[in-house]
Amino acid sequence: MTRPEASPPEKARTGVPGLDDILSGGLSPGHMFLLEGNPGTGKTTIALRFLLEGAARGEQCLYITLSETARELREGAASHGWSLPDEVSVFELVPPESLLDSAQQQSLLHSSDLELGEATRQIFEAYERVRPTRIVLDSLSEIRLLAQGSLRYRRQILALKHYFARLGGTVLLLDDLTSDTFDKTVHSVVHGVIRLEALSPSYGAERRRLRISKYRGQAFRGGFHDFTIQRGGVHVFPRLIAAEHRSGYERARMTSDIPALDALLGGGIEQGSSTLLLGPSGTGKSILSLQFVTAAIRRGEKAAIFVFDEEMGLLLRRAAEIGFDLEGMRRRGALLIEQVDAAELSPGEFAHRVREHVDKAQAKTVVIDSLNGYQAAMPDENALILHIHELLQYLNRQGATTFLTVAQHGLVGDMRSPVDVTYLADTVILLRYFEAVGNVRRAISVIKKRTGAHENTIREYQISRGGIGLGEPLRDFQGVLRGVPTFTGDTAPLLDSFPAK
Repeated sequence: MTRPEASPPEKARTGVPGLDDILSGGLSPGHMFLLEGNPGTGKTTIALRFLLEGAARGEQCLYITLSETARELREGAASHGWSLPDEVSVFELVPPESLLDSAQQQSLLHSSDLELGEATRQIFEAYERVRPTRIVLDSLSEIRLLAQGSLRYRRQILALKHYFARLGGTVLLLDDLTSDTFDKTVHSVVHGVIRLEALSPSYGAERRRLRISKYRGQAFRGGFHDFTIQRGGVHVFPRLIAAEHRSGYERARMTSDIPALDALLGGGIEQGSSTLLLGPSGTGKSILSLQFVTAAIRRGEKAAIFVFDEEMGLLLRRAAEIGFDLEGMRRRGALLIEQVDAAELSPGEFAHRVREHVDKAQAKTVVIDSLNGYQAAMPDENALILHIHELLQYLNRQGATTFLTVAQHGLVGDMRSPVDVTYLADTVILLRYFEAVGNVRRAISVIKKRTGAHENTIREYQISRGGIGLGEPLRDFQGVLRGVPTFTGDTAPLLDSFPAK
């Protein structure tokens, strides 16, 4: 008779939002893990959250500190609104009061000839007193300096590992990488390694990211993941993988409520597709996207707008002058508008916010205005393409219709885009200025549409207090897309007033 396989033990959850998702549920109990990163990357904050999560589950926890005092730890916890409960014990390997006692000058951190074995003995004694399930040792740099050699250091870590493993403790070792950044001794000993990094861009707030470089016998979410440190602790934003998110929905055609525009688009835009609005500054990319947002809300759907470039109050006022009551839509809960500061927001956090609006608020129309501002949040263009690809794939699979705007460099003539994402979008709408009879006019055309046929014409359009209006196809012009066309027809119709609707 075959015995049923025993179910794996429950993971030791870290309590850090997003981190347990990356770790496939948390840390394997009874093992030793390494959390490494330069000073200020958030190691202590994650460690405290790990112990607080254990305390909330009724577990005994122990924080062994060789670098910070108990007072500093409690002050750090208080800065996040936390208070250490009785289940979390803090053991200072060198009590502060002993520094002033001449009889206690033989201490761990203040005497060069102190035996490393004495430090280990104190650690074991602290464990025997508390008998914790979760242990944090901060930090390995002090032990590495005391060992004064790679062989002795490795043996000491092995001794700690076997001791805690025998007693079933889940251990989190912190390493601030200040003594030897090239020493990988611990990497081969521990069960898993979490590395924290802080990046300093030339402008804006520093960016933080983490990576799981090792996790024995366990699948995990690889690659770099952005994270922030705010009041309340560390918040990790798992890297978006579109293939993990699939939902079934019935594709429908989304109209703009402007017959001429819908005709230009071959009847409208398919639900779950992406549309790129491309053109120089001021051609009406944002207004055109708002037209689709308003039409979606009229159908009873919800929409979300992420504004990178324009100030929120100015956008609301400008839209109201054209007839779009964005403020009223927002008050009713049908529209979510968020001002995004590209200098302060990482790409991972932005993708997380988009997901929240789509998953939780059920927004089915998403506008990102513009990719120029989004690009400013990216380290380089290659990374931008990958992020946009995953984000669009995710939104498409959720049945959300996405509108992206890109401001091209220049006004007329040779136009260049800061980033080419035309191959990612399902539909590309091109907006242009052109000169005719001494006036600057606007033209609109559909360059690409994957999901069906569309008009190949170029139409003139206007933006007025009545909204957006499209005229008949411009059949007597050559070179409209270059900005300086050649006119071969009668100029009289051009001098007439152009209808707003």
